[in-house]
Amino acid sequence: MPAAIFDERSVMTLAQEATVLSWYEPSGPALRGTLVVLPGRGESPRVYERFGRRLATDSYRVHAVAAPADAPDQARDELLGVLDAADADAPRVVVGSDAGAAYAAHLVAGGQLDGVSALVLAGLPAGSAAQPARDWDDELAVRTACGAHRGRITEAGVRRAALFSDLPADWFDPATPGKLHLPVLGLHGRNDLLSPVALARRWYASAPSAELVTIVGGLHDALNDQTHRTVAAVVVQFLERLRGGAELAPIAVAESLGEPGRDAESRA
Repeated sequence: MPAAIFDERSVMTLAQEATVLSWYEPSGPALRGTLVVLPGRGESPRVYERFGRRLATDSYRVHAVAAPADAPDQARDELLGVLDAADADAPRVVVGSDAGAAYAAHLVAGGQLDGVSALVLAGLPAGSAAQPARDWDDELAVRTACGAHRGRITEAGVRRAALFSDLPADWFDPATPGKLHLPVLGLHGRNDLLSPVALARRWYASAPSAELVTIVGGLHDALNDQTHRTVAAVVVQFLERLRGGAELAPIAVAESLGEPGRDAESRA
């Protein structure tokens, strides 16, 4: 099977240069859906190359746009441009990480993303107020335990200390989760020091159709942590269920086998 295709192209004309990074499905299999990634604070779209390539091999087309914490209007315009151009016959899903997760939920709750099939929110911040800035080694320890990803973002792709900047308060309206009338998959590290998982649980519990998957030992960058393969598999399973309808009917079901010997006793 041919490798998934990576492309970098301008998708629209904006006041500032608009470049969206894209990973295309291999030739042959039919497109199964389109994902648009909203990066986190200080991140460039290149941070999501590994995620994009992996999902593209499963015939999902992935685009990463500008980080909304840096340029919310540009991020929204790029996002809308990609969604408008996407195949409407396949699911269109917005994936947000960190501030991108909060912004995606804010846009949907405000009625600005009509036609989106679902949200995938990773490392959702607990609130708009930032934590005190840390040095780079400490920031890496908060972000991810993946050595390869640490090396990548140390070299390029992340603006240091941006993770410890405030976010717009209106992105954290307490009414937002209750207005998300579409399927939502939450991904959250259980050891996320920036956004405690207990607060994330309460937020997702307020959404009408949300699932929360927590990652044992996981840190803040849920999509790029050392469990990135498992997380990508969780996303693909969610997408495959979504293709069957918004009710997200299960496909793979773990059977309860009961206690050893009990079935044999009942047949005796």
